[in-house]
Amino acid sequence: MEQYRNLDITELPLSSAYFREKVSRFLEASGLRVDALDTYYAVQNPAGDILAGAGISGDIIKCVAVAEEARSEGLLTPLVSRIIQDASLHGIHNLKVFTKPQYRALFESLGFRMLAQAPLAVLLENGRGLAAYCEYLRSMRRSGRSGVVVMNANPFTLGHRYLLSNALEQVDTLYVIPVKEDVSMFPYAERKAMIEAAGLGDRVVVPEGSSYTISAATFPTYFLKDLSAASEEQMRLDLDLFANHIVPALGAAVRFVGSEPSDSLTARYNTLMKELLPVEVVEIERLKIQGGYVSASKVREYLNSGIFEKASAQVPETSRPYLLAELAERALRMELETPLKPGLVCPESTGAHKDMDYSVMLKGIAAIRPFFAPMVSAQNADDLRRLGIEAEEAMLAATGGVNTHRGAIYSFGLVLNAVAREMQGVDKQAFIQNACSKNAESILNNTVKDSKMHFTGTRGAREIAFTGYRQLFEDWLPFYRKERNIGRLLIYIISSLDDTCIIHRAGEKRALEVRREAEQLLNNYTEDNLRRMCERFREENISPGGAADMLALTIFIDSVI
Repeated sequence: MEQYRNLDITELPLSSAYFREKVSRFLEASGLRVDALDTYYAVQNPAGDILAGAGISGDIIKCVAVAEEARSEGLLTPLVSRIIQDASLHGIHNLKVFTKPQYRALFESLGFRMLAQAPLAVLLENGRGLAAYCEYLRSMRRSGRSGVVVMNANPFTLGHRYLLSNALEQVDTLYVIPVKEDVSMFPYAERKAMIEAAGLGDRVVVPEGSSYTISAATFPTYFLKDLSAASEEQMRLDLDLFANHIVPALGAAVRFVGSEPSDSLTARYNTLMKELLPVEVVEIERLKIQGGYVSASKVREYLNSGIFEKASAQVPETSRPYLLAELAERALRMELETPLKPGLVCPESTGAHKDMDYSVMLKGIAAIRPFFAPMVSAQNADDLRRLGIEAEEAMLAATGGVNTHRGAIYSFGLVLNAVAREMQGVDKQAFIQNACSKNAESILNNTVKDSKMHFTGTRGAREIAFTGYRQLFEDWLPFYRKERNIGRLLIYIISSLDDTCIIHRAGEKRALEVRREAEQLLNNYTEDNLRRMCERFREENISPGGAADMLALTIFIDSVI
């Protein structure tokens, strides 16, 4: 014991390839692998060898191990105490630990309580998180026979609705618990809202999700679709917790699942449910449309490819606003991630900007995403304008006051609301243009009466909106569909748009010259010429922000009509 006295506890930076490899070798000796971690804490000997280590990810302690030669030295107690202390300083007072059964007694001695166990793993916590969640679930209990569905709904499809409708026929109350872990295409708030909006009646109860059902704590490999020895243990842990805590809290008699014809991990999870749960497990055959299974993963594939029509065919009407929100964010990200954009922020450059960079732009996009689905569903121009004001306020709060997407809020708000309308049997382009024009005029008229001049766009943004984005539909969209080159599309837009962002920064004379330069570049489009334009715009403080907004909007329109 004497040789291990006064050893320091060190935070090892896993962003460093050297330290990540070092931790990986240490964990492999204990049959573990490096997981996603915020910080890894280690006790090392004077030679730099790791004797004991543990990591933390959010509120979960994991990757706990002790070198064989130091297992009788009590090194984990000060190590874990340090993690608890640091977590508390960051406002985390309810920690969970995912570890091997051999460390259970140690964690219990530090105030942790058992939540669930499997042959090769245990899950404990040191607060009242699970107890409080079960109390919350008990407050929602209803009389009669009840069932439970746990679903990710990423997004909520016709298949999900079919599952819930069939389950409802067999119970008096159906509890639908959404997976809360936010590692999906659709954020938790949107996935929960889609379930609630499905219109299945008041016998369906949608509690808040938690970290106690299919989460990074109970079942992290679910999100990787990784069927392995580790995932087997995690499934058993997740089901043990569900059986001993969630089922009694809700008084549930049955758990419903959809059949799984293709995903081996989910199929194995369904099998284990039937083996391990103390309630009836009913597997409902998945819905087929035109000979194929309805699939959330297929919907996501369509969205990733920008094919709204096919994605929309597999979801109920109530999910469409959220699909459009995803496509709007996709378009904004595609614009941001395009390299070599003269004067604009991209992954490798801040362009002509000193107050924003790639990370700030991402914060802006994330801040306005929650407003897209409500914009789709807004009933009139006043509601749309109010949502625009709220989105702008959220953006400024997230970016520290930097205007990253004011123009995009305006243009996307108009178009999102326009494409929400049923367009069967009509000219989609004409319909969208007319709706955008009418809403733009209504918003301007109401804004003039109001001291708040938000959500009005610049002069140029207003004028192009009044035309129903005619230039986009007649020029930029056909160009994009022919060339499928985002970089060239941007230059084409710069060459043909009266960009008030450029006028504001460089004046009208220089703005006209910029248009001519962009036209010349388009005719002789090489990477060297593009780089030279990027450098000129940076030096002259020229930023074609209006063109960037129209670039993103063109990408979005391409995906929806």
